[in-house]
Amino acid sequence: MLEVRSLTGGYDKKEIVHDVSFSLKKGHMLGILGPNGSGKSTLLKMISGILPVTAGEILIDEMPRHSYKQKELARKMAVLPQLHAHAFSHTVSETVALGRYPHQSGLFSQWSTDDERASTEAMQQTGVAKYCEHELEYLSGGEQQRTFIAQALAQQAELLLLDEPTNHLDLEHQRQIMDMLKHEVEERQLTVVSIFHDMNLAALYCDELLLLENGRVRACGEPAEVLTEDEIAEVYHTAVARFAHPQLATPQMALLPDTVVADNCVTLEQFTVKSQYVHLHTDKPLRTLSAALHNPGFGWFRHFLNRTVDEHYMSDDAHTEMKNYIANEQLPIEQTVAMMTAVDVQHAVIRRYTNDEHEIFVMVTAGVGNAVDAARGHLHAEPQRVGTINLWAIINGELSDESFMQAMMTTIEAKVKAMQDGEIYDTHTGTIATGTSTDSVLIAATQSGRKYEYAGTITAIGKLIGRGVYETMLIALDDYKRAKGWIQ
Repeated sequence: MLEVRSLTGGYDKKEIVHDVSFSLKKGHMLGILGPNGSGKSTLLKMISGILPVTAGEILIDEMPRHSYKQKELARKMAVLPQLHAHAFSHTVSETVALGRYPHQSGLFSQWSTDDERASTEAMQQTGVAKYCEHELEYLSGGEQQRTFIAQALAQQAELLLLDEPTNHLDLEHQRQIMDMLKHEVEERQLTVVSIFHDMNLAALYCDELLLLENGRVRACGEPAEVLTEDEIAEVYHTAVARFAHPQLATPQMALLPDTVVADNCVTLEQFTVKSQYVHLHTDKPLRTLSAALHNPGFGWFRHFLNRTVDEHYMSDDAHTEMKNYIANEQLPIEQTVAMMTAVDVQHAVIRRYTNDEHEIFVMVTAGVGNAVDAARGHLHAEPQRVGTINLWAIINGELSDESFMQAMMTTIEAKVKAMQDGEIYDTHTGTIATGTSTDSVLIAATQSGRKYEYAGTITAIGKLIGRGVYETMLIALDDYKRAKGWIQ
């Protein structure tokens, strides 16, 4: 649909854009990114024809842009520049109606039913129909922006050029406008080229991204190819961290402020055992990876609960029930990670382990009346019951994402070894058990102090985790056996 070949140009004979090339298929959305002064708006103005081209070529549907007559080009391409309401003295409906100009013909053009339908639909799509008779200058910045987008949509062009379409919009209207544009791209095969300052928003909606630096193409391709930590850090001169969007297969970037991380250290005194739960309350949040019932996955938390429930506990909505329980205990719901156990928490085992400069804490509740051999879990027909092996490994130190995962694996491997040496059997299969039906594991780190890039079984911190979990598990297993009368 659009092909830009070696485009060069700028203002007053000053070249701002240099040798830019890219192509965009029909029914795709391209986001243009780059810091202030990188040439984003200049490039868009050159594509639209507002600024002259010093060198290079612009093709629309395989034809040079300059070969189109004015109205013919307007039926192919619509432009939304950064407009200002004070330049207009129209109502919203009049402003949107200007988008129908390319479809007028003859000296005495009349407003047609097609014009009315296109304008009305565009105002409804952008949510400004209720302001149709309002003067544009009296609307908010976001309402003005949506009006100009409606004007561009009313033009019903095949190619839409947008300069920061979500500027002045709140979160709700950003989503509405971008969802609407994406729908037009997918359903009507609209082709969109848009400038963005928000690279996360661009990554969510664009098929491809073009990253500019000093008027030149730094990177171009799918969001996953363009949004890399090194690329963005070099172009924007600031540190960022890349992470995966929780629901979509697209990257997101987080700004890393230039601040000094305050010291954070967990102590044994911060663990308390109450009548119904083990509670760890830290002064500062810990970064956490867990399979907990409440707030699982990665997160930052200051409160950690291992809660005892009756072995016959049943709830139609355990997540909501746990939230209510946390609230009733007057703990902050969003700062608490919590799991359940059928073991009385008075049997919880909490141990501190040190080795040279390394320090960890391990908390275990281990009840194995419903122990399962994971390799033979498919032979079990009975429904799951409340898990009774819960493990915490708390590290005074900084873990990378990789070391979090390795610490999790090391913890589970040590647990399984303790089950083997403790001779815990799956009573259904008669084989050595590896855990219970719904065990939960939590790894947490203070993210200050010593850095651990790796936490595998032969690393310094991995050795401490493996030893600590194994020994604490054996103590907890023996305690459970005694409580059940299995051993004296």
